[in-house]
Amino acid sequence: MRRLVWSLMSVAALALAGCGNSSQSPEGGNAAQAPAAANQVTGQVTLPEGSSVSATAKLDLTLIDVSQADSKPLATKTVEPANTLPVSFELPFNASDVNPQGMYVLQATLTDGDRAYKPHLQTPVLNGKPSTGLTVQLFPEQTPGEKELAAFTSVQKQIGGMKISNGTKLEDKVSRGWQVFREAGEVKFIREDVDYGDKGFTSTDYAYKDGKPWVVVQQKKASREGKASSTERAAWTADGNLVLKTNEQGGKSSPLADDEAASLQKQAQSILNLATGGKGK
Repeated sequence: MRRLVWSLMSVAALALAGCGNSSQSPEGGNAAQAPAAANQVTGQVTLPEGSSVSATAKLDLTLIDVSQADSKPLATKTVEPANTLPVSFELPFNASDVNPQGMYVLQATLTDGDRAYKPHLQTPVLNGKPSTGLTVQLFPEQTPGEKELAAFTSVQKQIGGMKISNGTKLEDKVSRGWQVFREAGEVKFIREDVDYGDKGFTSTDYAYKDGKPWVVVQQKKASREGKASSTERAAWTADGNLVLKTNEQGGKSSPLADDEAASLQKQAQSILNLATGGKGK
């Protein structure tokens, strides 16, 4: 009888042990879930040959599903500084968050001051596309100031078809003359020459938007017939932000001081008031 009792106890113990092991079996319904695997997109970012950026440059990377509107990024990362070219990167993401039907792209933007560098084409990754060992080439885009200057140049080429009026003013040792260019009754452009006698000569193009100074390009010379010793450029956005301030002198370009840019803006407003009798149009 004692042997029979011990045998029954042994069977029960083995049964309990088997139940305990079944909860950890990979095939069991209550099996513990393993942590989601972490993957990554890797590669390097390059710029056109001969390009260089400053020590303050930074690289922003975003992995996103573009097949869905307002999709949240799968991963983001900023590499800073990003001035050692090419820039290598690793962008980890959680594999369990990947939409199998999604269309993922790697968005890359390198920013250096006002200059942004972006790819001409998107870089598809994941879901059958390569995600490691990528080479993403970025190209420089126009700065906000360069965009305004390009738009200014376009308007400048159109002034011949605008309505033109002229004016002059003689002051003590200063001779001033200007042309006003209007379109649909609005002043778009003023070209002004100012002769300061032995103190030099300036030739200035002023462009306006909605009655406000927009872009100013001023050449300074020793005399009317002389060669420009410097060319100053300044531009403002519609909300008045200064986005262009350069001074070209001796074949070299340098930043124009803020007070000098403010002086150009003041001159633009003054000649507008003078040429329009204070009406601004």
